[in-house]
Amino acid sequence: MKLKNLLLAAGLGATLALGACGSDDSSSSDTTKEDTSMNDDSSMNDDSSKTETAVNAEKIFANNCATCHGNNLEGNVGPNLTKVGSKYSSEEIQKIIKNGKGQMPAGILKDDKEIVAVADWLADMK
Repeated sequence: MKLKNLLLAAGLGATLALGACGSDDSSSSDTTKEDTSMNDDSSMNDDSSKTETAVNAEKIFANNCATCHGNNLEGNVGPNLTKVGSKYSSEEIQKIIKNGKGQMPAGILKDDKEIVAVADWLADMK
């Protein structure tokens, strides 16, 4: 009986931890903001568009990744990402986001523009 309860608790805990790591509930609002920023980019210089992308990447991270990696990238269930750019390039981070790694499941972010924005933003963390 104790083993059955232990397995049930472990399964429930794993389900909650993985379920909390990613959510698509706010993806429609992020997409709307990205579309707006793309329209604004045509009248802005290159530095402004990078800042806008960083702002969007931060919001995407906050909505989909911060539960496991912490609001300040300090780590929680997932690893600390404060200096992830010194270990991985943007391309390597994109692969990790798409395919998962370790306990991180694949497919938390599905939109390629979001994946690139978050990976570029994280690659700057050195």
